Amino acid sequence: MRYHLCLLQTLSALSILCAPGAFAGEPGLSRNEKSEIIASLNSTLNANYAFPDIARKIAPVLQEHLTKGDYDSATTQAEFAGKLTDDLVKVSGDLHFFVGADPAWIAEFKAKANPTLKAKIRKEELSRLEETNFGFDEVARLKGNIGYLRFSYFADPELAHDTAASVMRFVGNTDALIIDLRYNNGGHLEMAQFLASYFFSSEKDQLLFDYYYNEDGKRIQRGQWVLPGLPGKRMVDKPVYILTGSTSFSSAEWFSYAMKKLGRATLIGERTAGGAHPVARKPLNDDFFVQVPIGQIQDPVEHGDFEGTGVQPDIPSPSIRALPLAHKLALEHLAKTDEARRTELAWLLPGLTAAIERPHVDVGLLTQAAGKYEGRQIVLDKGTLYTIWRDRFRVALEPIGPDLFAVEGVSDFRYRLNVSRGKVTALERVNQDGSIQRYKRLD
Repeated sequence: MRYHLCLLQTLSALSILCAPGAFAGEPGLSRNEKSEIIASLNSTLNANYAFPDIARKIAPVLQEHLTKGDYDSATTQAEFAGKLTDDLVKVSGDLHFFVGADPAWIAEFKAKANPTLKAKIRKEELSRLEETNFGFDEVARLKGNIGYLRFSYFADPELAHDTAASVMRFVGNTDALIIDLRYNNGGHLEMAQFLASYFFSSEKDQLLFDYYYNEDGKRIQRGQWVLPGLPGKRMVDKPVYILTGSTSFSSAEWFSYAMKKLGRATLIGERTAGGAHPVARKPLNDDFFVQVPIGQIQDPVEHGDFEGTGVQPDIPSPSIRALPLAHKLALEHLAKTDEARRTELAWLLPGLTAAIERPHVDVGLLTQAAGKYEGRQIVLDKGTLYTIWRDRFRVALEPIGPDLFAVEGVSDFRYRLNVSRGKVTALERVNQDGSIQRYKRLD
């Protein structure tokens, strides 16, 4: 099953409908034309809407509004589409519904029936996806050998397979993995299946998603399982942390939800948007379309979903603080399981704690710190301390405690201000191996 970026589709349609002058000069809609659109809408809902009992309730309500003249005041396509959307949502209680007018999209939709035009459209789609690297925005190896992967949508794996595989190879040698879905708007569930498969063994059948959907009158029911063959190695024992936010939507939510239910990931951040149902656009005529929920997905453990409620993280956190918190938790976990690296990993924790808790630093102390020390100088510039040595090298000092500072671009030592009787008397270099070098104040 392949459904596209549900949230982005809605926003795209809204931008069309709300664009100034988008329908300037368009002919008015007669009652007969509105009746034909409503008839097409009812037929489309009966063939595709996931909840047939509700679909049967919608038709008489729309017809009654038409007969009573409730739609007479809608003289433009935008106004009529807006009224239909409002009534669909009101009768069904389903916020996924959206009626819009987009003749260009409908023409493209119909053109896909032509193999030549379909290939051309597919080529153009590939070009657009390549420009955004198929949604993969950032892949990195964080301090402590923690993998980090951030992507903004789940691309069609038929087009994005090689890029997705290379990303997973990159993080394959890390000791833990953070997957950042805070700003991911969803997309193809097949990509969620592909990525999730890396975290489960191929020796055992494992269901990831179980669902059904309607496709123009046909009911299709299937499950998506862990893939038996993958490029690169699996990470079945690797700790996984997934970052979520209020803008995590659709497939991003399902990936997070399934990984949580199967015990393969710890979710950190904020509750997700709550868009569990797959949707599809369906043309009503040459001008109008409807976005309709076409199915339901169920998790592989309790056979539930999160429609309207969202996915609750295991560890709630403001979205903006979720990354350093996940990094910190990953290092703490590794420190418990890898005694040989315990000292190294513990060294990294104060910086992450500071990123989460934002330590208070007395402005007066910063002012006091500015001055000359043995072999170096400290200056205060626009609220930030800098250390200068040999009259040319200058790097910033980032507070990670009341008197402790990380050094820009340096990971194996820090600076601490030595305070006596309210005055900064020395600068201490605290090295990762535990040794300390002291620089006496000269002024």
